Amino acid sequence: MKFNSLKTKVLFWFALSTLITLFLFNWALYYFLEQNTKLSIQNKLYDKAVFINKKIINNVSIDKLFEAEELKTLDVAIVKENKIIFKKGKVEFDNYLEFIKKDDSFFVFNRDNSLNGMYILRVSNPFKGAILFYQYNVDEEITKEFKQIKQILIILEPVLFILLLLLASRLVDKILRSIKDITSTANEIYVNNFSKEIPQPKYDDEIKELVDSFNKMIIRLKDGVEHLEQFNSDVSHELKTPLTVIRGEVEITLNKIRDPKYYEKSLKTIDNEARTITEIVDNLLLLTKYTKENIEQTFDVISLDSILLNTIDKFKNQVKIKNIKLNIEKLNPIQMNANSVLIATVFSNLIDNAIKYSKENTNINISLYEDDNIHFIIEDTGIGMEEKHLNKITKRFYRVDPSRNKKVKGFGLGLSIVQNSVFLHNGDMKISSEEQKGTKIEILF
Repeated sequence: MKFNSLKTKVLFWFALSTLITLFLFNWALYYFLEQNTKLSIQNKLYDKAVFINKKIINNVSIDKLFEAEELKTLDVAIVKENKIIFKKGKVEFDNYLEFIKKDDSFFVFNRDNSLNGMYILRVSNPFKGAILFYQYNVDEEITKEFKQIKQILIILEPVLFILLLLLASRLVDKILRSIKDITSTANEIYVNNFSKEIPQPKYDDEIKELVDSFNKMIIRLKDGVEHLEQFNSDVSHELKTPLTVIRGEVEITLNKIRDPKYYEKSLKTIDNEARTITEIVDNLLLLTKYTKENIEQTFDVISLDSILLNTIDKFKNQVKIKNIKLNIEKLNPIQMNANSVLIATVFSNLIDNAIKYSKENTNINISLYEDDNIHFIIEDTGIGMEEKHLNKITKRFYRVDPSRNKKVKGFGLGLSIVQNSVFLHNGDMKISSEEQKGTKIEILF
């Protein structure tokens, strides 16, 4: 077991904490045992003092009194009017007056390297004074008490310590099992392999939260890599054509000296293709810029009807050229928490497509209203499409048939951007179309 491993560190601190706890327990036990023993000795001395006082009151001779068996071993002094009138035993009652004047009755102090106790019973009958008792080696009795407990603790505490350490080791192993699974899974994850997932623990605790967070991170990494790969694939695929045109135009132009008009025509071609590249890249960046994780940070309360009217106004020249009439069948004032750029893009792309694929002198009907959901509906009477294309039309760069309408400019990104924008707003998009009759698209938020 490595010393710098998490398990070793946890067990080390647990063992240290346990040892400190046991030490404090032993100290507390000794302290309470000491206090209890002192109290027991105090009570014994008190009982004897009361016994002596009763005898004195009953006029029993002091000399005869201390001949009793239970009093023979006592060191005692009787004080009358601040003077010792009787003393028995080897002890010198130094400073006895100071002790008598104090409020306490029981005193413990060190003398001759042992703990000794003195008890004072203050009396007023048959004389005013005090009876002083002296007890040697108070700590000896404490030691006797503690010795028995110590023998039990010597056996019990090491066993208890080992059991606690084993239990802690098993508990740490159980906790670290999920962390080992995370480490194992992380070691198996690389750019082209995000299929691994950490097994879920049985209990709903902090470890499960960690596992859930890690699995979600794997999904986010997978989505990020897929977005990047898709972006790279799309860019490399779609930029080939305009770049090939630019390169070919440059090679032909530089092949020999030409007149200025040819150079002007060639530069216009290169400019158009450069604009095409810029538009493709801008659209791809719009597709990859926002994700489910960051979209809500861009949300604000917006007016859908105002954005729609502003968008329609931008197409007034295009509809005028084809003599198309934009009919607003239903328009409710609607407030929504959303990304204004993406919502404007949704309206713009759908209206743009409807105009592009509509014949001249036709109508485009638009509705924006709210019931249980928010509805945006746009319906044209354009060229439409076959049903087989409906499940593919929102894929990037998909075009139904470029040859059927060569005048229509586009890259096949518009509906893909619309669908992604709707998805990011937790919406839904329904497309219905019939060839040569038109297309209807409904957005629900």
